[in-house]
Amino acid sequence: MIKLIVGLGNPGQQYEKTRHNAGFLFLDYLAGSALWSNESKFHGLVANCHIGGNKVILLKPQTFMNRSGLSVGAVARYYKFDIDEVLVVHDELDLVAGVVKLKKGGGHAGHNGLRDIIANLGDREFCRLRFGIGRPSPGKKVVDFVLSNSSKQEMCDMDDAYARVDLVMSLLVKGGMAAAMNELNKK
Repeated sequence: MIKLIVGLGNPGQQYEKTRHNAGFLFLDYLAGSALWSNESKFHGLVANCHIGGNKVILLKPQTFMNRSGLSVGAVARYYKFDIDEVLVVHDELDLVAGVVKLKKGGGHAGHNGLRDIIANLGDREFCRLRFGIGRPSPGKKVVDFVLSNSSKQEMCDMDDAYARVDLVMSLLVKGGMAAAMNELNKK
């Protein structure tokens, strides 16, 4: 059962629509009209919502991407969440825009937000919801690509992906990881 959903991104207006903020953007979509509160003890913005009748905490770390683990670790320890109760939502270079995949565990694949979460939790077996952003064209730096705004087409593709994920969120939160994964990961 998922009790904490973390969206990764960078705080600040200049980063709002960047590819690296895919996690923040999805949590905004998921939260709907839920109210966000700035919780200094968690180094992040927190909202409570219900998904499929289950209470879930949403977290947007305000520590910047590379220090996301500080926020995630603080919430996980405070509420004594097991690693299986944590879902991290992030951007994924190895998937094209609009593709979304769900998986459990794995490495950080060079993603500094994931690297810091793994270091702070001392475990890599949390669930991950990966929103594709694609790779930069040859000669472009990855950092410039992830910190630039998505195109209009990419935003439309992401909106479609959010809607597909929304259809399986209740199942996922209730502990149906395998069934949710089968639905999302099929073409």
